[in-house]
Amino acid sequence: MMISYESISQAACNAMSGTGKTDPFRICEALGILTLFEPMGTFPGACKGFFLAQSRKMAVTVNSDLSEELQRIICAHELGHAVLHRKGAGLKAFHDFILFDTVSHYEYEANLFAAELLLRDKEVLAALNDDLSFFQAAQALNVPAELLDFKFRAMKRKGYKLDAPISARSDFLKNVKG
Repeated sequence: MMISYESISQAACNAMSGTGKTDPFRICEALGILTLFEPMGTFPGACKGFFLAQSRKMAVTVNSDLSEELQRIICAHELGHAVLHRKGAGLKAFHDFILFDTVSHYEYEANLFAAELLLRDKEVLAALNDDLSFFQAAQALNVPAELLDFKFRAMKRKGYKLDAPISARSDFLKNVKG
């Protein structure tokens, strides 16, 4: 069963306001989620990160070979799994080798969570009001265009009139170069 846009947006807002943080690494720390950095390579198909829950302990592991900007995005995405899917995780890990496909609603929801966590509505609107194209706005906001597309989807649900020139797939992070 898919989680509603509104619930995902509220979960991201709650994570920020409940911890007083906006950085996904600091939010993990405040929520008691262990954050680990491990080298996993930058070759095509390399794992970028994963979330694991076992015995009431949660951990987000991020590929340390990626750029700091991409590590932040991966952490926000995996934090989305921790917040939205912790009960479904059990002994399984959420990572791109198993769940990163176009039909995975878990990945879709984690992408929406990351977009809501990392991109403020007013920052997105400010970039667009500076007459930046969609792709220039993504670059100015230091995110892949696909993540901005997920933010547009959330903002449209809030009543904003926005159209992205792309339609990102749930597995876009798998192909982002880091």
